[in-house]
Amino acid sequence: MINFDYVRPTTKKAAFDAASKNTAAKFIAGGTNLTDLMKRGVENTEKIIDINRLPLNKITVENSVVRIGALVLNSVLSEDPLITQKFPLLSQALKAGASPQLRNMATVGGNMMQRTRCSYFYDTTMPCNKRMPGTGCAAIGGHNRMHAIFGASSSCIAVHPSDMCIALAALDAEVILESNKGERRMAFLDFHRLPGNTPALDNNLQKAELITGITLANNGLFSKHSAYVKLRDRSSYAFALISVAAGLELDGNTIKQVRLAMGGVAHKPWRLTTAEKYLVGKPITVNHFEAAAALAMKDAKGYGENNFKLKLAPAAIIEALQKAASTS
Repeated sequence: MINFDYVRPTTKKAAFDAASKNTAAKFIAGGTNLTDLMKRGVENTEKIIDINRLPLNKITVENSVVRIGALVLNSVLSEDPLITQKFPLLSQALKAGASPQLRNMATVGGNMMQRTRCSYFYDTTMPCNKRMPGTGCAAIGGHNRMHAIFGASSSCIAVHPSDMCIALAALDAEVILESNKGERRMAFLDFHRLPGNTPALDNNLQKAELITGITLANNGLFSKHSAYVKLRDRSSYAFALISVAAGLELDGNTIKQVRLAMGGVAHKPWRLTTAEKYLVGKPITVNHFEAAAALAMKDAKGYGENNFKLKLAPAAIIEALQKAASTS
C-alpha cells in the first residue's frame, strides 16, 4: 500500500472541496472494499476523504418517497421496520449479502461503489482492462466460472458483486448525487455501466461527485409478494453465482405488475424487462413463469466455465417468481 493523505471533513461542502482539489481522491465510509483494493495494489489512491462525519446516516420519509442516506449501514437498513414492512425485497437482499460482520461496516453508498471480485482484476500480475486499460481480459478464455452471461464485451466479462443493488434495480430506486455543482438525480438503473470499451468505468459518477442517498417510492408496491433468491457455492460469505430479485403485485391470481432483476450475470444489475412485460396480465402458472424465464435468457452467452449459468439462471428466475407469488 502506498502512502496517502487522509482528511475527515465534517460538512458536505468541505468534502466536495477536498475532492475538487484532487480529482484522484477517493471517498471512504466503511472501507470494506476500498481498503482491500489498496492493500493489494489494485487501487493506488493518494488521498482518502473519510465521510463518516457527514449527516448521511438517516432513513426518512419525505412526502411520497423514502430517503435512505448513503451512510446508513447495511445491517441497520436490513432491520429497519419501515424497510422490512414496505420493502421486504431490499431487506432480503441485504441479509443475503456478505456476512454479519461486513454488513455492520458496509454502507449503502459503499455497497453501490464496490468493484468486481474477478480474480484477474485482483491479480496485478495478470492482464485486466478494468484495472489497466488496454492490457486485455484474461477471463476470456481463462477461469470464468463466476463471470457474465449478459451485456459483456470483448474488453471485459466481469460481473457486479452487490446483492443490495439487485433489489434496488428491481424497485426502481433513484440515486441522489451531490458535488460543488449542486445536486442531481438519476434512475438507479442508469448509475452502473456495462463494460463496452471502457470497463474501468463502473458507474456514471462525475469527478468529485458523492452519493448522498437513494430514494424509493413509498407506495407499498411489492410489499406483499417479493422474493430474493441467491444461488452460491456456500450459504454465507459468498458472492452470487446467480441471484434474482422478484416483486409481484397481484389481483387475485393475475399479475398486475412485476419487477425482475438479476445479479451475478452482468457488469451491472440486470433488469429483465422483456420477461416483465410478458408476465403483466397473465395468471400465476408455472408455464407462464417458464416462458418468462426463457424470454429473459434470449441474449445470454456463456464463456466456457460459466456455461452452467445458462441453465441455472432460468431455474432461479422460476424459483424467485414462485416464491414471490406464494408470499403474503
